[in-house]
Amino acid sequence: MATSTAASYKALVFDQTGEPLDVLQLKDMPPAPAELKEGEVELKFLQSSINPSDVNTVQGKYPISPKLPGAVPGHEGVAEVVRTGPKVDRLSPGDWVVPMAPSQGTWRSGGVFAAAGWHPVPKDIGLVAASTLIINPPSALAMLEIFHPLQPGDTVAQNGATSAVGEAVIQIAKARGIRTINVIRDRPDMEATVARLKGLGADLVTTEENLKDDLAASGLPAPMLGLNCVGGSAASAVSRILKDGGTLVTYGGMSMQQVTAPTAAMIFKDISFRGFWLSGRWAAAQGPAGRAASLDAIVQLYREGKLVPPQVQAFPLTSWKAAFEALAQPHRGKKVVLDCTA
Repeated sequence: MATSTAASYKALVFDQTGEPLDVLQLKDMPPAPAELKEGEVELKFLQSSINPSDVNTVQGKYPISPKLPGAVPGHEGVAEVVRTGPKVDRLSPGDWVVPMAPSQGTWRSGGVFAAAGWHPVPKDIGLVAASTLIINPPSALAMLEIFHPLQPGDTVAQNGATSAVGEAVIQIAKARGIRTINVIRDRPDMEATVARLKGLGADLVTTEENLKDDLAASGLPAPMLGLNCVGGSAASAVSRILKDGGTLVTYGGMSMQQVTAPTAAMIFKDISFRGFWLSGRWAAAQGPAGRAASLDAIVQLYREGKLVPPQVQAFPLTSWKAAFEALAQPHRGKKVVLDCTA
């Protein structure tokens, strides 16, 4: 039976929904028990991501939410196993693990959890890759696979190409011989941003305003699949360039503007409009084995050098307010993560 001197941990907690800076508090959590129960594992968190779904959870706008009061947010992160309880065979002290289900509450320094909810990952992929593993790369992989049978030489169009999902789409598509048309907002460092995305494997990087002309000049074929995480006119722009019978998949709405289906695209080109939700429908359809297989496939891409982790800006857990202030900055270029060891 695993015993230990009781460890104490800190966590970001909210008792009611609202804006993160208004409702989150950093609190001391009850000490870990000296003895773990059957199937339990004590984890020390290393680094945790801040994703739009996390912010929406705190705001009360996400369909999956933890029980209030006293909820700890955070869907994604990597932790190290401190000790295991009886009948825990898959995990050992020192292993790195990532959550297999949403709302595990990763914005904390440590705690005790059911071991069944955690999946081991190799340390050789690095801390950033591990802490950003379970949401964005699997979303990119799934959307490239389930909506159309894409072949080498096909094209995919997407807006929000500088997002973590967007960068993963570029790289996974490149590894499969699929070409990408990438729409981004105009920005002060446009030239450097275009160079960075092309360095990841992007074939065309353009703005919404120049999309039609730049696509025509590129010689790339019209895409069958479009990916939208922005909404509004950016979604309409991608839908208009799709091939007859193509599909626009929406997985986010960063602009907070509704997706409007262009009438001509629907009537004359029979464009379909679909939604993708990783933590909901996709996760339920895949089951634990399918979700684990997806993570293992992403890990393999990292090991083969076909995928590189996103650029991150890390803030100590104790400086969480600065993390959210950085999150609000436009064109920040780096994913905001929490260093849960500080």
